[in-house]
Amino acid sequence: MFSKALLSLLAVVAVVGAVPAKKATCSKGRTASDARCCIWFDVLDDIQENLFDGGECGEEAHESLRLTFHDAISFSPKLFREGKFGGGGADGSIMAFADIETAFPASAGMDEIVEEQRPFAIKHKVSFGDFIQFAGAVAVSNCNGGPRLQFLAGRSNISQVSPPDLIPLPEDPVDKIFARMGDAGFTPDEVVDLLASHTVAAQDQIDPTIHGSPFDSTPSDFDAQFFVETLLKGTLFPGNGSNIGESMSPIPGEFRLQSDDLIARDPRSACEWQSFVTNQALMVKKFTKAMQKMTTLGNDVSKLHDCSEVIPIPSKAKSKVAHFPDGKTIKDIEHACKATPFPVLQTLPGPTSVPVVPDS
Repeated sequence: MFSKALLSLLAVVAVVGAVPAKKATCSKGRTASDARCCIWFDVLDDIQENLFDGGECGEEAHESLRLTFHDAISFSPKLFREGKFGGGGADGSIMAFADIETAFPASAGMDEIVEEQRPFAIKHKVSFGDFIQFAGAVAVSNCNGGPRLQFLAGRSNISQVSPPDLIPLPEDPVDKIFARMGDAGFTPDEVVDLLASHTVAAQDQIDPTIHGSPFDSTPSDFDAQFFVETLLKGTLFPGNGSNIGESMSPIPGEFRLQSDDLIARDPRSACEWQSFVTNQALMVKKFTKAMQKMTTLGNDVSKLHDCSEVIPIPSKAKSKVAHFPDGKTIKDIEHACKATPFPVLQTLPGPTSVPVVPDS
C-alpha cells in the first residue's frame, strides 16, 4: 500500500517537473523565456524601422555588424599579464568614449554609426555593450542567408577607455594580425570564420572617392561570393589608385582589403578560406560560433541572460554554392590551399561592375 502511494506521488512530481516554465508576456503579444528579454522586442521594433530602414541589409546594417567587432576585439590578456589594463572587450566602451576610441586609426569612420546608435540605447535604457551586440545580430539577420546569432544581455554600462592599437589594420602584416587575434583567443581559422562578415561589408575611409564600395558583388547576401572573389587575380584599383591597406581587385567597383588578400593566400588560413566556397551553410555555422566567442570577450557569461529568441529568423540564402562572376573562370583563381584542389564552379552571367552600397 505504502509503495503504491509513494509511486503515485513520484509520478505526480515527475509530471509537475515536466511542465515547461511559464513564458513572460511581452509587448504586442510576444513571449520570452526570460522577462528581462521583453525590452529587446521593443528595441527590435525601433531599430528595424528607424535604423535599418524597415529591416534592410544596407549601409547601417553593415556598419552595425562592423561595430560589434571594433568594440569587442579591444581585449588583451597579454596586457593584463603585464599588469596593465587590457580592455573590457564587448563592453560598449567605443560608444561611452567615442571621442577617443573612434579616433583610433582602425576605427576611422565608426563615429557615424556610434552616434546613430547611441540615442536608441539611451531611449530604451539598455547598456551600450548590450545594444552594440544586439544591433549587430539584428543587422546580419536582415541579410539573405544570414546567421541567427546568439545574443546574451546583461552587460554593465560601466566601462573604461580601451587601450589603443588592439584593432588590426588592413595594412598590417598577416603575422601581426594573427598574433593580435591570437592574444584575444582566436586561431587563424577562426579569423577566417569572422571574416565571413565581409560578405556583407563595404569600405568608406580607405578610398573616400568610392564611398560604399563593397568587398564582393553581393553585399546584401550573406553568401560565399566573398571567398571566391577574394581569390581572383587582382587586375585594377576601383577608385583613385593604390591606397594604404588596399590591394588590386578583380572587378570594377569591388574593393579588396590588403588583409583579406593576404589572409586568403596565407598557408595557415588558405584552406579554411577555400572550404566556404561550396558550403555556405558551413560558413554560417562557423561564423556563428566565432561570433559567440567574440561577443562575450571580457564578460562573465554566467552573469548574462540569453535573449537570442528575440533575434529575427533570417531569410534563406539565395545560393548555397558560390560561382565565378561573369567573364571569370578557374584560370583567374590564385589557388592557395595546397591540401585541396579548388572546387569546380559555374560562371554565371551578370553585371561586369559592382555598384556602391547606397547611403541610407
